[in-house]
Amino acid sequence: MSVLVVSGTGTEIGKTVVTAAVAAAAVAAGRSVAVLKPAQTGVGPDEPGDAAEVARLAGPTVTALELARYPEPLAPGTAARRAGLATLSPADIAEAAARLARTHDLVLVEGAGGLLVRFDEAGHTLADAARLLGAPTLLVAPAGLGTLNSTALTAEALRARELTALGVVVGSWPAAPDLASRCNLADLPTVSGLPLLGAVPESSGTLPPARFRTEAPTWLAPALAGTWSAPAFLTTWHPPTP
Repeated sequence: MSVLVVSGTGTEIGKTVVTAAVAAAAVAAGRSVAVLKPAQTGVGPDEPGDAAEVARLAGPTVTALELARYPEPLAPGTAARRAGLATLSPADIAEAAARLARTHDLVLVEGAGGLLVRFDEAGHTLADAARLLGAPTLLVAPAGLGTLNSTALTAEALRARELTALGVVVGSWPAAPDLASRCNLADLPTVSGLPLLGAVPESSGTLPPARFRTEAPTWLAPALAGTWSAPAFLTTWHPPTP
């Protein structure tokens, strides 16, 4: 696996921090890593974007590349149109990822919002770029109420497009999870048909970068170069018996 697409079931669910954790775990395993953010929205010209945040957390050896930036916090296609700027095509994204893959062991392509957010007027999405790359997709999902439906729909969309889904990572696991979060943890593999590959604790992005890099592998399963165990985590947070 030289390219991994990181998508989510929505926005503001911890996708960037999960991408940083995957990058940090890969670096700790001795791999060279690049992160590609095709479209950054809602960030000013001189402000750091998601790719820069991944590099800050995962370490200075991580290459960060952003292809396009749009000022308003909207879907990339809409933000580009309103700003009068050029949109991105799936080919643009795939070509940039392929270039990075020639010089890095792992390229992480972080999408904007959910899987089917539009990048251009033709309705192309991150799924189209994943198809061109032949790359698997990692789904980031929230822990709370509503996640079962959105995760199942995203997994179904991937299967309908004959794309490979690697698994699901919970993007922000609460320190004191409520009943819904604990039940969702047990149900996510069933409703999505995908394995749980990690759970990143809430507020992990606020940790000092050195501590983040040390702890990141403990949040991710071996498939992502980590040491996290789904059975052990599920045992710890199993919902109480009625």
